[in-house]
Amino acid sequence: MTRIALGIVYDGQAWQGWQTQPHGQTVQDCVEAALSKFTAQPVATVCAGRTDTGVHALNQVIHLDTDAIRTEESWVRGTNAHLPPSVAIQWARQVPDAFHARFSAVARSYTYVILNTRVRHPLWDGRVGWVHQSLDVPAMEVAAKDLLGEHDFSSFRSAQCQAKSPVRTMQRVAISVQGSKIVVQLTANAFLHHMVRNIMGALVQVGQGRQGVDYVSELLRARDRTLGAPTFSAQGLYLTDVNYPDYDFPRASTEGFSLDSIHFEDRP
Repeated sequence: MTRIALGIVYDGQAWQGWQTQPHGQTVQDCVEAALSKFTAQPVATVCAGRTDTGVHALNQVIHLDTDAIRTEESWVRGTNAHLPPSVAIQWARQVPDAFHARFSAVARSYTYVILNTRVRHPLWDGRVGWVHQSLDVPAMEVAAKDLLGEHDFSSFRSAQCQAKSPVRTMQRVAISVQGSKIVVQLTANAFLHHMVRNIMGALVQVGQGRQGVDYVSELLRARDRTLGAPTFSAQGLYLTDVNYPDYDFPRASTEGFSLDSIHFEDRP
């Protein structure tokens, strides 16, 4: 058996999240069906991080074990021939058996994009979170700094979170303004269920002036989800990168996107 790693981009609007479900309307179900058709055998996959309904990915990483022999280019093009327009394999690599899409990763990066305009824009529907009140970005930046380091993120996890520990290490938080959009980038060793969306809910509360800049710090100390802000929309959330220091995988690179400074080109 050979272990193959794949990098996947998907538009999450059409799917009920990553993880397989009996109804079959998930990205995992879609990808495994395409791989099974391509290899003419059943295929099971493991992903770097499960994404929720409506969440997008620029570089979701998965692995599979197979006795099918294909070139790396064939894994990409052959599988994509069986995938819908909203999902596409970007790269393929043969990896040693020691590689694991989830457990070999040392960090994940997510980006959240807010459209901060007085009136919503239909062409951005499903791809950004929309806030019509003008947000105080400097205040959000001050509040976000308290996320850095190792913390108990119980106030930012969903009630359905199955992680054994709520402790995570936030390695990077960056907030930038790009025209009418506010882009929030977060990197951590791992994320809890709804963690990014709950963080965004808190930061938006600060940006709107409903909470002070100490709000995030207060929630971290409280370790109580019931005291937190409402979970923010999934529409503007993107899994942008997974870090494997021992493997030279391609980074996310699609037209109009840059990992160093995420740029979403304005649509006509």
